[in-house]
Amino acid sequence: LVSLTEYACLVSLSTDSTMQVTLITAFSLAPLNLGSNYTEILIEPVYDFWKDIKEDAGARNIFEFTTMDVAGFLQMLQVLGVATTEHALKQPKVQAIINAKQTENVYDLLLVEQFYQEAFLALSHIYNIPVVSSSTLGYENHMSQMFGIVSPWSYVPHGFLPYSDRMSFWERVQNTYNSLYEDLHREYVYFPLMDDLVAKYFGHLPINLPKVTVMEKNISVMLLNSFAPLTSARPTIDGMVPVGGMHIYPPIALPTDMQKFLDEAEHGAIYFSLGSNVESKDMPPAYLKIFLDVFRTMKQRVLWKFENESITNLPPNVMVKKWMPQSDILAHPNVRVFITHGGLLGTQEGVHYAVPMLGMPFYCDQHLNLKKAELGGYAVTLDFHTLTRESLKTGLHQLLHNCTYRDNIRRISDIFHDRPMGARETALYWID
Repeated sequence: LVSLTEYACLVSLSTDSTMQVTLITAFSLAPLNLGSNYTEILIEPVYDFWKDIKEDAGARNIFEFTTMDVAGFLQMLQVLGVATTEHALKQPKVQAIINAKQTENVYDLLLVEQFYQEAFLALSHIYNIPVVSSSTLGYENHMSQMFGIVSPWSYVPHGFLPYSDRMSFWERVQNTYNSLYEDLHREYVYFPLMDDLVAKYFGHLPINLPKVTVMEKNISVMLLNSFAPLTSARPTIDGMVPVGGMHIYPPIALPTDMQKFLDEAEHGAIYFSLGSNVESKDMPPAYLKIFLDVFRTMKQRVLWKFENESITNLPPNVMVKKWMPQSDILAHPNVRVFITHGGLLGTQEGVHYAVPMLGMPFYCDQHLNLKKAELGGYAVTLDFHTLTRESLKTGLHQLLHNCTYRDNIRRISDIFHDRPMGARETALYWID
């Protein structure tokens, strides 16, 4: 019950350590050849939640979706959480696990994603096993509350706001409003809906299931997708274990054309990716022209994750591909700047390989991630919707020619690497 990208490595680690692993997932890990001790329960068809998001926001693509306020975004996530959880619970193979006659000594641990699917915690009561929760995001206020920690809103920013631990008065007002809204909406709207799902799909069983709010407080350990210095100061306890960067493996050889393109970048190279959800091919033509015009004037080469490889009027110093091995590209010594949307995984990869960033956040925690990077002196943040040729060119020039950004991210990268055990080893230790 874990998300794919960053936590496929958890499953791989577990199977490598001779554990028997049963994974409920919407995306098959069969290509990883995880061996005979891996069993997969595939959710089919995949729930197209982005279709629901676009319809709910009245947007054709993610570029048109970013004007939604935090309260509206939280409400939408919670509605989708209920819908996707029920979609998984009603799968025949999941029903077989819920209604299994043999429940003693079948499983030893429930590893579950901490992102709007709390009804699945009922499985731990069916099989009488402890729970390790894994978070796609970094620290969030509601996660702290599960461990009985109060996160002061005066200096702990909400995960979806572009604030730091040093907020102005009005920023603290906004932070308090959105944090309180989330708490109240979870307590009085979202959790009752999750309780209804528990009653619907687990209520016929001869066991007494507590409310979701009680079940989530019985989680033994939470693996957080974060690590110093990519988060701000806040209260925490040992049960909240930071394992940010565990998706980063040693770099492997790039495809031949990309390797040659970067090796021959005499003046350095820029890597440009907006992630898997914000697709560059959907970029409004006026903004696409801004990027192409600026890239055309630069000496640096540009690798651009662009989902339409037939893009016209492409400058000779730009290579576009539908997919690119991001982490391996950032590891190349000629990559000087990373243009990013500020997603948590990409931000961690940029820090890991000490590549300064030009960020354009769109939604969710991207604003917070880039605010932290900007305050750390290793990123320049631009607003995509007010982007101009001048602002883009100035931002890139700063990152390329002001050595302060490179020095800062090298220092931050050293701190990110400085831990007693690697991220994957830490996660496996706590799972064991």
